[in-house]
Amino acid sequence: MKHNDGKETDIRMSAEKSKERSIEKSKEKGKETNTEKNTDYRKKSHEMDMLNGSLAIKMLIFAMPLAASSILQQLFNSADVAVAGRFAGSDALAAVGSNAAVVALFVNVFVGLSVGVNVLVAHYIGQNKKDSISKCVHTSVKFALICGIAMLVVGMFVARPILEAIDTPAKVLDQAVLYLRIYFVGMPFIILYNFGAAVLRAIGDTRRPLYCLIVSGVLNVVLNLFFVCVCKLGVAGVGMATVISNVVSTGIVMYILMHEEGPLRLDIKNIRIDKVCLGKILRIGAPSAIQTAVFSLSNVLIQGGINSFGPDAVAGSSTGLNFEYFAYFVISAYAQAAVTFVSQNYGAGEKERCRKALRIAMLEGMLMTAVFSSVMMLSGDFLVRFYTTDTEVIKYALIRMKHVMLLEAMTGTYEMTAAALRGLGRSMLPAIITVVGSVVFRIIWIYTVFARYHSFGMLLNVYIVSWIITGTAMIIAYILVSRKVLGHTRTGGKGAETAAV
Repeated sequence: MKHNDGKETDIRMSAEKSKERSIEKSKEKGKETNTEKNTDYRKKSHEMDMLNGSLAIKMLIFAMPLAASSILQQLFNSADVAVAGRFAGSDALAAVGSNAAVVALFVNVFVGLSVGVNVLVAHYIGQNKKDSISKCVHTSVKFALICGIAMLVVGMFVARPILEAIDTPAKVLDQAVLYLRIYFVGMPFIILYNFGAAVLRAIGDTRRPLYCLIVSGVLNVVLNLFFVCVCKLGVAGVGMATVISNVVSTGIVMYILMHEEGPLRLDIKNIRIDKVCLGKILRIGAPSAIQTAVFSLSNVLIQGGINSFGPDAVAGSSTGLNFEYFAYFVISAYAQAAVTFVSQNYGAGEKERCRKALRIAMLEGMLMTAVFSSVMMLSGDFLVRFYTTDTEVIKYALIRMKHVMLLEAMTGTYEMTAAALRGLGRSMLPAIITVVGSVVFRIIWIYTVFARYHSFGMLLNVYIVSWIITGTAMIIAYILVSRKVLGHTRTGGKGAETAAV
């Protein structure tokens, strides 16, 4: 009997072990199925795996479509300037150009806020928090709509006072006000596009926004020529073309999100604000928004100094600024690559990849910008003539290009490090450094050095000096913060919980 009892016990134990093995196999199959689903999701959503593989290649793949998007967008924006200058006259060119700093001031506030969306979604992807990703997507769309409508209303009232405050030449003031008011009509779509594109960037998708801009950009050029050359609407036609093209690009991005699979899918019925998500977006994005707003404000003050040299200087500066944008967009693309790669890897606890991401972004971005800006400087006289044939306007455009583009690559010293700090959830520090190093310093320069040596070149020198100051301070800040923050992050961990997120 005892022998049989032992045998029965062995049989029961064997059965239990067999059952456990069966459960383990079932779990493994479940994991394999989930992995397959995740892989399929990445393929369908154009997601890039930022946690594994070569950072140098992946950052290049991420940044190049983004840089191409920005350059393409600027090319189409340049069509506004070129069409205005060629077919509506130098006054129309000055009217559109005098709005550049003002438009940047308002748009960059929301570009800064969209950084919060980008960082937060990237963190959640790194931590595989699908429900949080979905809430963040729907919250960002609702918030963008509210902000856009508010800006449309406010813009109608502040257009003239702002342009008068920066001493826009009286000769072009009315045209400038008209253009700015029309531009504000498109603000809801501009903000919505930036927030939607931020979501796509968080998964490494920079190609589809590029396709969007190709479509809307070509439309912008066609409408510019139609409204200005055929309909003879002048600056109003330029503004209308810009608004319509922004509506189209926003529509395409929203369509993409509505047809995504998984947590990124935008469902109209679920568009609502989640207070927790909005709080985190603002906590990360607000300092960036304040930084870009105050930074743009300093450029508005510089624009006031440019205006003091008359309509030709305004038109020439506007033309030269277009070429600066082309060089700067490479830096900007790598900065966005840095914030996204650092965010995802920090969320996943991959501290060494965070450090490496910044090093690669700075090396690739600054090198490409140096080459790009050098080519543009050497071709300056030829390129400027696409915009205008006025010799005085050309003179001012070339002065600006030679003073500012020579060291354009230096902007990478503060743009990249600031992006990495934001990716680590530290948004306030780069904002403070930028405000002091660029904004406060530029204001001091305008009211001291420029006031004493009132020349166009001396005014433009403020850019180079402020880049050196801000870049040095930002690098020091990153070194100190990374030693503290990344030193407490486990490599290969499930996720890094941050105070900021």
